[in-house]
Amino acid sequence: MPLQTVEPRRLYRQIADQLRALIAGGEFAVGARLPAERDLSKQLGVSRPSVREALIALEVEGWVEVRTGSGVYVLDRSHRASEPVEGAEWGPLELIRARRVVEGETAALAATMGKRKDVDAMTRAIETMREMADRNVMPLEGDRAFHLAVVDACGNVVLSETVQGFWDSRKGPIFTRLGGYFETVKSWRSAIQEHEAIRDAIAARDADGARRAMHEHMDKSHQRFSASWRRAKVS
Repeated sequence: MPLQTVEPRRLYRQIADQLRALIAGGEFAVGARLPAERDLSKQLGVSRPSVREALIALEVEGWVEVRTGSGVYVLDRSHRASEPVEGAEWGPLELIRARRVVEGETAALAATMGKRKDVDAMTRAIETMREMADRNVMPLEGDRAFHLAVVDACGNVVLSETVQGFWDSRKGPIFTRLGGYFETVKSWRSAIQEHEAIRDAIAARDADGARRAMHEHMDKSHQRFSASWRRAKVS
């Protein structure tokens, strides 16, 4: 297969560009199943998460269809209008890794600098998440409020705006589509428990514990989005 190794800069876009060119050139016919993520990862010399981000980008653009439990298939584009993904959009899994670095430290700072009102704001956010999950609604509103309450406890507007920008990036089409496969009320209930662990460490003024709890939360988020397609929701 005429694939080329790629440089480590916005990898998912480079991978998507190569796969798109191969599809357009007839390397993969309409209805054909693309190689598995692990095989594409090996041939391209990149991580499987980067391949997954690229495949989701191609699905958003209408080039392929992900069939859970089966694979990724080439679509007929003869009657489809192209809807390219914004080239500046961050890859969801790469974004989670960046958030792990930054928000691990904001959690530690919050444990050192936070006040009672900040912990109360985290608690209210968790309650909002739980109420929304109980109504079978994805508790994104409460999740955003929680992470902003943590960073706001640091008293640094640059950090607050950075974390807000990170979180709001999940509204992009790639993150939204990926979440549609792997985010469920059950997974969110697990995330709520992870948020409680972060809140408890901050309330106890345990900076190391807060950092660890945030790292664990981000690691588990990454694992949820990196799960086998066989574990994805069936639409």
